[in-house]
Amino acid sequence: MQKPGPRVVVIEDEPEMRRNIVRILRLEGYDPAEAAYGEAGLALVRERKPALVICDVMMPGIDGHEVLRAVRVDPQLRSVPFIFLTARADKSDQRGGMNLGADDYITKPFSNDDLLAAVAARLQRAAQAARQGFAPNFSSFEPLISLGLSPREAEVLLWVAQGKTNPEVASILGISEETVKKHMKQVLAALTVETRTAATLRALEVLQTSG
Repeated sequence: MQKPGPRVVVIEDEPEMRRNIVRILRLEGYDPAEAAYGEAGLALVRERKPALVICDVMMPGIDGHEVLRAVRVDPQLRSVPFIFLTARADKSDQRGGMNLGADDYITKPFSNDDLLAAVAARLQRAAQAARQGFAPNFSSFEPLISLGLSPREAEVLLWVAQGKTNPEVASILGISEETVKKHMKQVLAALTVETRTAATLRALEVLQTSG
Protein backbone atom coordinates (compact mmCIF):
# COMPACT_ATOMS: atom_id res chain seq x y z
CA MET A 1 0.00 0.00 0.00
CA GLN A 2 1.39 3.39 -1.00
CA LYS A 3 2.30 5.66 1.89
CA PRO A 4 0.15 8.85 2.02
CA GLY A 5 1.89 12.04 1.00
CA PRO A 6 2.24 15.17 3.14
CA ARG A 7 -0.88 16.17 5.07
CA VAL A 8 -2.56 19.34 3.84
CA VAL A 9 -5.55 21.06 5.43
CA VAL A 10 -7.78 23.03 3.05
CA ILE A 11 -10.07 25.67 4.60
CA GLU A 12 -12.45 27.14 2.01
CA ASP A 13 -16.13 28.09 2.30
CA GLU A 14 -16.92 27.75 -1.42
CA PRO A 15 -17.84 24.05 -1.84
CA GLU A 16 -16.85 23.71 -5.50
CA MET A 17 -13.54 25.48 -4.98
CA ARG A 18 -12.80 23.35 -1.91
CA ARG A 19 -13.62 20.07 -3.68
CA ASN A 20 -11.47 21.06 -6.65
CA ILE A 21 -8.45 21.89 -4.49
CA VAL A 22 -8.79 18.63 -2.55
CA ARG A 23 -9.08 16.67 -5.79
CA ILE A 24 -5.99 18.31 -7.27
CA LEU A 25 -3.96 17.65 -4.14
CA ARG A 26 -5.09 14.03 -3.90
CA LEU A 27 -4.23 13.36 -7.54
CA GLU A 28 -0.79 14.81 -6.90
CA GLY A 29 -0.23 12.39 -4.00
CA TYR A 30 -0.94 14.63 -1.05
CA ASP A 31 -3.15 13.66 1.90
CA PRO A 32 -5.73 16.49 2.09
CA ALA A 33 -8.43 17.15 4.68
CA GLU A 34 -11.05 19.86 4.27
CA ALA A 35 -13.09 22.30 6.32
CA ALA A 36 -15.80 24.72 5.18
CA TYR A 37 -15.21 27.53 7.69
CA GLY A 38 -12.56 28.97 9.97
CA GLU A 39 -13.48 27.42 13.32
CA ALA A 40 -13.67 23.90 11.88
CA GLY A 41 -10.49 24.49 9.91
CA LEU A 42 -8.54 25.60 12.97
CA ALA A 43 -9.75 22.55 14.89
CA LEU A 44 -8.66 20.34 11.98
CA VAL A 45 -5.22 21.94 11.87
CA ARG A 46 -4.78 21.35 15.60
CA GLU A 47 -5.94 17.76 15.24
CA ARG A 48 -3.97 16.73 12.14
CA LYS A 49 -0.88 18.93 12.58
CA PRO A 50 -0.46 19.11 8.80
CA ALA A 51 2.61 19.77 6.74
CA LEU A 52 0.84 22.74 5.13
CA VAL A 53 -2.38 24.79 5.35
CA ILE A 54 -4.30 26.32 2.44
CA CYS A 55 -6.86 28.82 3.69
CA ASP A 56 -9.35 31.27 2.22
CA VAL A 57 -9.25 34.77 3.68
CA MET A 58 -12.89 35.84 3.57
CA MET A 59 -15.06 33.31 5.42
CA PRO A 60 -18.06 33.40 7.77
CA GLY A 61 -17.17 33.30 11.45
CA ILE A 62 -13.44 33.66 12.02
CA ASP A 63 -11.66 34.65 8.83
CA GLY A 64 -8.38 33.42 7.43
CA HIS A 65 -6.34 36.06 9.22
CA GLU A 66 -7.73 34.93 12.56
CA VAL A 67 -6.97 31.31 11.73
CA LEU A 68 -3.39 32.26 10.88
CA ARG A 69 -2.99 34.26 14.10
CA ALA A 70 -4.08 31.23 16.12
CA VAL A 71 -1.71 28.95 14.22
CA ARG A 72 1.28 31.25 14.62
CA VAL A 73 0.94 31.55 18.41
CA ASP A 74 0.75 27.76 18.85
CA PRO A 75 4.28 26.41 19.52
CA GLN A 76 3.41 23.11 17.81
CA LEU A 77 2.04 24.76 14.68
CA ARG A 78 3.76 28.11 14.19
CA SER A 79 6.27 26.82 11.62
CA VAL A 80 3.61 25.14 9.44
CA PRO A 81 3.61 26.73 5.94
CA PHE A 82 0.41 28.72 5.38
CA ILE A 83 -0.94 29.71 1.96
CA PHE A 84 -3.80 32.18 1.61
CA LEU A 85 -6.41 31.93 -1.13
CA THR A 86 -8.49 34.99 -1.89
CA ALA A 87 -10.46 36.76 -4.58
CA ARG A 88 -9.14 40.05 -3.27
CA ALA A 89 -6.14 41.47 -5.13
CA ASP A 90 -5.80 44.51 -2.87
CA LYS A 91 -2.13 45.00 -1.98
CA SER A 92 -2.90 46.19 1.55
CA ASP A 93 -4.84 42.99 2.18
CA GLN A 94 -1.92 40.96 0.84
CA ARG A 95 0.60 42.75 3.02
CA GLY A 96 -1.65 42.33 6.04
CA GLY A 97 -1.72 38.57 5.55
CA MET A 98 2.00 38.36 4.96
CA ASN A 99 2.76 40.43 8.04
CA LEU A 100 0.82 37.91 10.10
CA GLY A 101 3.21 35.23 8.91
CA ALA A 102 1.60 33.83 5.76
CA ASP A 103 4.04 32.08 3.44
CA ASP A 104 2.22 32.69 0.19
CA TYR A 105 -0.82 34.43 -1.21
CA ILE A 106 -2.68 33.16 -4.28
CA THR A 107 -5.39 35.25 -5.90
CA LYS A 108 -8.44 33.51 -7.37
CA PRO A 109 -8.86 32.39 -10.05
CA PHE A 110 -5.62 30.43 -10.20
CA SER A 111 -4.38 27.54 -12.31
CA ASN A 112 -3.76 24.04 -10.99
CA ASP A 113 -0.09 24.45 -11.83
CA ASP A 114 0.15 27.68 -9.84
CA LEU A 115 -1.41 26.05 -6.80
CA LEU A 116 0.77 22.94 -6.96
CA ALA A 117 3.91 25.01 -7.52
CA ALA A 118 3.16 27.12 -4.44
CA VAL A 119 2.50 24.02 -2.32
CA ALA A 120 5.67 22.27 -3.49
CA ALA A 121 7.81 25.37 -2.96
CA ARG A 122 6.59 25.94 0.60
CA LEU A 123 6.98 22.30 1.57
CA GLN A 124 10.48 22.25 0.12
CA ARG A 125 11.38 25.37 2.06
CA ALA A 126 10.05 23.88 5.30
CA ALA A 127 11.96 20.63 4.70
CA GLN A 128 15.16 22.55 4.10
CA ALA A 129 14.71 24.47 7.34
CA ALA A 130 14.03 21.23 9.22
CA ARG A 131 17.19 19.59 7.83
CA GLN A 132 19.22 22.55 9.00
CA GLY A 133 17.63 22.33 12.44
CA PHE A 134 15.85 25.67 12.12
CA ALA A 135 12.46 26.48 13.60
CA PRO A 136 12.52 30.21 12.88
CA ASN A 137 9.97 32.69 14.18
CA PHE A 138 8.89 34.80 11.20
CA SER A 139 6.31 36.83 13.11
CA SER A 140 8.47 39.98 13.38
CA PHE A 141 11.43 41.57 11.62
CA GLU A 142 12.55 43.34 14.80
CA PRO A 143 15.08 40.66 15.92
CA LEU A 144 16.94 41.21 12.65
CA ILE A 145 17.67 44.82 13.59
CA SER A 146 20.27 43.35 15.97
CA LEU A 147 22.32 42.51 12.86
CA GLY A 148 22.93 46.23 12.38
CA LEU A 149 20.07 46.75 9.93
CA SER A 150 17.53 49.52 9.65
CA PRO A 151 13.89 48.53 10.24
CA ARG A 152 13.18 48.53 6.48
CA GLU A 153 16.29 46.47 5.71
CA ALA A 154 15.30 44.02 8.42
CA GLU A 155 11.79 43.78 6.96
CA VAL A 156 13.19 43.05 3.49
CA LEU A 157 15.53 40.40 4.89
CA LEU A 158 12.67 38.78 6.78
CA TRP A 159 10.85 38.09 3.50
CA VAL A 160 14.00 37.07 1.65
CA ALA A 161 14.64 34.56 4.43
CA GLN A 162 11.22 33.08 3.70
CA GLY A 163 12.21 32.47 0.10
CA LYS A 164 10.49 35.49 -1.45
CA THR A 165 11.83 36.91 -4.72
CA ASN A 166 12.52 40.61 -5.20
CA PRO A 167 9.21 41.16 -7.07
CA GLU A 168 7.32 39.33 -4.29
CA VAL A 169 9.01 41.39 -1.58
CA ALA A 170 8.24 44.56 -3.51
CA SER A 171 4.57 43.58 -3.76
CA ILE A 172 4.30 42.68 -0.09
CA LEU A 173 5.96 45.87 1.16
CA GLY A 174 4.43 48.20 -1.41
CA ILE A 175 7.79 49.40 -2.76
CA SER A 176 9.55 49.10 -6.11
CA GLU A 177 11.68 46.15 -7.08
CA GLU A 178 14.61 48.52 -7.53
CA THR A 179 14.20 49.68 -3.92
CA VAL A 180 14.23 46.06 -2.75
CA LYS A 181 17.49 45.51 -4.62
CA LYS A 182 19.03 48.59 -2.98
CA HIS A 183 17.98 47.40 0.48
CA MET A 184 19.41 43.93 -0.17
CA LYS A 185 22.70 45.46 -1.31
CA GLN A 186 22.83 47.33 2.01
CA VAL A 187 21.91 44.14 3.91
CA LEU A 188 24.75 42.20 2.28
CA ALA A 189 27.20 44.97 3.12
CA ALA A 190 26.02 45.21 6.73
CA LEU A 191 26.32 41.45 7.21
CA THR A 192 29.62 41.30 5.28
CA VAL A 193 28.33 38.47 3.10
CA GLU A 194 28.15 38.20 -0.68
CA THR A 195 24.97 36.22 -1.40
CA ARG A 196 21.28 36.12 -0.50
CA THR A 197 21.78 32.55 0.71
CA ALA A 198 24.41 33.61 3.21
CA ALA A 199 22.22 36.49 4.38
CA THR A 200 19.28 34.12 4.74
CA LEU A 201 21.31 31.75 6.93
CA ARG A 202 22.33 34.64 9.19
CA ALA A 203 18.70 35.73 9.43
CA LEU A 204 17.51 32.22 10.26
CA GLU A 205 20.09 31.91 13.03
CA VAL A 206 18.67 35.06 14.65
CA LEU A 207 15.03 34.14 14.06
CA GLN A 208 15.70 30.66 15.44
CA THR A 209 16.50 32.13 18.84
CA SER A 210 13.82 34.84 18.89
CA GLY A 211 10.86 32.57 19.60
